[in-house]
Amino acid sequence: MAETRRLYDEDAYLLEFEAAIVERRVHENRPAVVLEATAFYPESGGQPRDKGTLDGVEVLEVVDLDGVLLHVLASELPMGTVRGRIDGALRSDHRQQHTGQHVLSQAFWELLKGETLSFHMGPEISTLEIGLKSISDADCDRVEDRANTVVREDREVKTTLVPDDRIGEVPLRRPPKKQGLLRVVEVDGFDYSACGGTHVRRTGEIGLIKLGATEKIRGNLRFDFLCGGRALRDYRAKDRAARRLAASFSCAPGDMSAQVEKLAAEHRALKKRARGLGERLAAFESEEIVRAAGGRVVAGVLDDRTPEEARALALAVVKRGELAVAYGAAGEGQGHLILARSGSLKADLRQLVPVVAAVVPVKGGGGPSLVELVMAGSARLREAVDAAAAWLRENA
Repeated sequence: MAETRRLYDEDAYLLEFEAAIVERRVHENRPAVVLEATAFYPESGGQPRDKGTLDGVEVLEVVDLDGVLLHVLASELPMGTVRGRIDGALRSDHRQQHTGQHVLSQAFWELLKGETLSFHMGPEISTLEIGLKSISDADCDRVEDRANTVVREDREVKTTLVPDDRIGEVPLRRPPKKQGLLRVVEVDGFDYSACGGTHVRRTGEIGLIKLGATEKIRGNLRFDFLCGGRALRDYRAKDRAARRLAASFSCAPGDMSAQVEKLAAEHRALKKRARGLGERLAAFESEEIVRAAGGRVVAGVLDDRTPEEARALALAVVKRGELAVAYGAAGEGQGHLILARSGSLKADLRQLVPVVAAVVPVKGGGGPSLVELVMAGSARLREAVDAAAAWLRENA
C-alpha cells in the first residue's frame, strides 16, 4: 500500500480536511481506517499524537506502519470520504513545545556544547536529556537568555526536503537517524534539524521558554522545560501561590525565602525541645509502669503517642528493670510495633519478626534487643501486639 500523504508536513496549521478511506482494518480489537491523506500526526520523535475526530468519531490512536498511517477509532466508519477535525489547542501547544525544544537544544549546544540525547513532550512538562555532567545556575540562565532572545527576534521557521546525498551541505545540529529524502526544519540562521514534527512559522509564536527542574540520568542531565502557554500557566500558578504564602507571613513575595528558612529553623528547635521533654516525661512514666508491671512483659497500644514517643517510652521502661516491651502506635497511615528488652534478658527479638508476620503482614527489623515493625494501617495493631506479647511471655 502506498504511504499516506501527510498533510501536516505541508501545513502544520491545518485543522480540517477531507480524505477518502482506502482501507478498513481492526487494530487491537478496535476499528481502524487508512486514509489516502491525513492531517493527524502520529506519535513520533518525542512528540505525542494529535487528537480529534473523523466524521465525529473520536480518533483514539494514530499508528505509523512503515509510512501507512492507521487511525484507530472509537466506533466503525463506512467506506467513503470523511471529514477530519484536529484538536486545535493541542496542535498549537505541540507546535510551541517542539519548536521551543529545537531552539533550546541549539542554545545548549552553542553555549555549552551540550548535545541533545533525547526529547520527550509530556502533557504537562517536556524534558530534554543533555550530554552534560553538571551545570551552574548561571549557565542555565545563559541558555534560557539565548533561547528567549531567538524567540524575541521572531525568526522564520521553515522546512525543506533534502536528499540524503546532499544532507552534508546542511549544518545539522546532530546527524540524521533516517536515510532517503529528509525533512529539515530550520530556525533561520540558528538551528538546522532533521525532524518530522509540527512547528510554528516564526519563533515569536513559541512564547517564553523556561527551564525547570534538573536531575541526573545515565550520567547526563535531564531538564524539564515549558514553552508558551505552558510557561504562562506555570508562572501564573506559582505567582498566586507565592502571593498567598506571602500574605500569610505578612511579607513581600521576595522575602518568602527568608521567612521559610526562619520558620524551618524554629521548627527544628521546637522538635529538639519536644524530643527532650518527651524523653524526660518517658523517664517519669516508666517508673510508674515498672512499679505496676505484673510480670516481665509490658504490652499495649498507645493511642495517644507517636511512634517516636512510643519508642522513647519502651526504651525508658527496659532500662529500669528486667522487662520486655511490646508497644503499638499509629502514625502517618501505618501501624508501628516497637519491641524492646532489657540487656539482662537473652531473647533475640529478631526471632519475633516471623511470628508477628504470620498474624499481620509487616516490614522492618532491628537488633537482638530492639525491633521496629510497620504495617499497612493500624486496624490490626492490637493483633500484632498480642502476638508479640505472647511470644515474649514464653521466651523473654
